[in-house]
Amino acid sequence: MAEMWLAGLLWVITHLGISSSPVRRVLVDKIGTGPYLAFYSIVAAASLAYLIWTYGRVPRFDYLWLPNPDLYWVSKITMPLAFIFLLGGFLVTNPTNLGVRLDDPTQAADLARGVTRITRHPLQWAIVIWGLGHIVANGDLVSIIFFGSFVLLSGLGGVLIDLKKAQTLGPGWGSYARVTSNLPFLAIVTGRNRLVLSELWVPVLLGLAGYAVAYYFHEALTGSVIV
Repeated sequence: MAEMWLAGLLWVITHLGISSSPVRRVLVDKIGTGPYLAFYSIVAAASLAYLIWTYGRVPRFDYLWLPNPDLYWVSKITMPLAFIFLLGGFLVTNPTNLGVRLDDPTQAADLARGVTRITRHPLQWAIVIWGLGHIVANGDLVSIIFFGSFVLLSGLGGVLIDLKKAQTLGPGWGSYARVTSNLPFLAIVTGRNRLVLSELWVPVLLGLAGYAVAYYFHEALTGSVIV
């Protein structure tokens, strides 16, 4: 169990302790942006591989609640939304993504399209929804640590990205942030944005197709049967 805690902490700390801390600026200043991104990618891949490897080999004896087929429906219901966020996020230009600039602040609000009308962090929320659904479905401490590390990192990631973009993108970020929200549907509920169904049918179709593929191959990829 200690190894699972270690793997989860390494996964979170190597991200928050590098990309979201002053360490990032120090490394970029010393070695340059390109080498830093290469270094960070290697560290992230190594910590992720170690986390997955550890999860696959640590025995699961401690359960906070026993697996229940009724609880599997939580994941079955929420995962399509996660896939809609995940795949729909690739269909839009999003200032929260790496390398996207806001050269014209007056046009920033117009970038809110498709799933970014719902949340400006579709990838982060896809991971949060995926993690929470699998925590509910499993119930063992090892799974809670594994999936919880993704939930923690992605949940904090959205907040930290907002802080970073507010510093680097200037007035354009303020325009974009005013018509979007981190928390899904908050901008729509508060009247700062609206659902446009014509922008969502492609993300919905892609998301449902992606979920269907993942559902079909789940046992082959993970060794776990979805009941």
